[in-house]
Amino acid sequence: MGKVFEGLKVVDLTTALNGPFCTMFLGDYGADVIKIEPVGGEQSRSWGPIDEKSGESGFYGFVNRNKKGCTLNLKSEKGLEMFYELVKDADVLVENYRGGVTKRLKIDYDTIKKINPNIIYASGSGFGQYGPITHRPCYDIVAQAMGGMLNLTGFKENDPVKVGPSVADHVAGIYLMVGVGMALYHREKTGEGQHIDVSMFDVIFSLLENAIVNYTMGGFIPERNGNVDPSIAPFDVYACKDGFVALGVGNDKLFNKFANIIGHPELLEDERYKDNVSRCDNYIPDLQNLIREWCADYKKGEIEEIMDEAGIPCGPVLNVKEAIEHPHIQARDMMVHCEHPTVGDMYFQGCVIKLSETPGEVETAPPLVGQHNREVFGLSEEEEKALIEEGVL
Repeated sequence: MGKVFEGLKVVDLTTALNGPFCTMFLGDYGADVIKIEPVGGEQSRSWGPIDEKSGESGFYGFVNRNKKGCTLNLKSEKGLEMFYELVKDADVLVENYRGGVTKRLKIDYDTIKKINPNIIYASGSGFGQYGPITHRPCYDIVAQAMGGMLNLTGFKENDPVKVGPSVADHVAGIYLMVGVGMALYHREKTGEGQHIDVSMFDVIFSLLENAIVNYTMGGFIPERNGNVDPSIAPFDVYACKDGFVALGVGNDKLFNKFANIIGHPELLEDERYKDNVSRCDNYIPDLQNLIREWCADYKKGEIEEIMDEAGIPCGPVLNVKEAIEHPHIQARDMMVHCEHPTVGDMYFQGCVIKLSETPGEVETAPPLVGQHNREVFGLSEEEEKALIEEGVL
């Protein structure tokens, strides 16, 4: 079977995470992704975990599979010439410099579209391509802080807590990929390329969902509330004999079942719990404590089984090892093996989007620094060596 992006030429100027995550998706689904790194390699090659034998980064490896790797000094005249030649027939260019940098390097959208008028140029940055702070550098923790997420994560009595994984980077990468898909569809209809601008600050802000309308419609500023949801109750994490479980009793029908399952049918006659709004208002402390007491008598697997039989959303809190080994993750090929030339076997996440006719696949390992210079730029061994000595590659 073919792949949905087969035949698509993508020039990848990205580093760190949000951009590489976007181009990883494009590569997984068939695009010919050419990753251009600075001479010596990009910053995430030094981010752990680092393989002791080869010195290769596992972080870099996951988001840079299915790509060809090249190096290029874009500040050199020759390097810029080679880059311009490369983008002449490219379908997509993806970059994640902070605002203003591409213009200084002479690789901004206005410059590139003169070389290739139909190109789709995707920019993923901390603060976007316009606005008063577009020039600022940004990492995930800064986007989470300024976008409002840190202030909503954790418990009232403690400091704000960032969401563990880099959600600003990951979701920005997904939005970039969606933007590329939208722009490709537009180009198919009109022949026009365009510029895509995704900001990590915007991304986190867009994920605040109910917190925004709680303020704009309800007039109050939501604060940290632990695992309790302000709009659904019970919706929480509870300790049990061997760990924790998450429960989401999302409507009145489920609560009717739930009250009987935990042996407290009298809750259904209590005005405090007559509907979801009432339960949200009165969840703490009595109802929360009652559910805590019930969960404390069971193992997490027992609770999961009871709730599954009743059709009530429930899941154990798993560590990374348990999640990797979960039969459902394994059945859906969400962990895959890939053979790296120096690391050997690499084992990481598979393709999330399951397409019936054009499925994605992890085919090639992340490239070594400059591994495909000769292939991509059409160089002989001697020519490559000379350009390395000049500081171009």
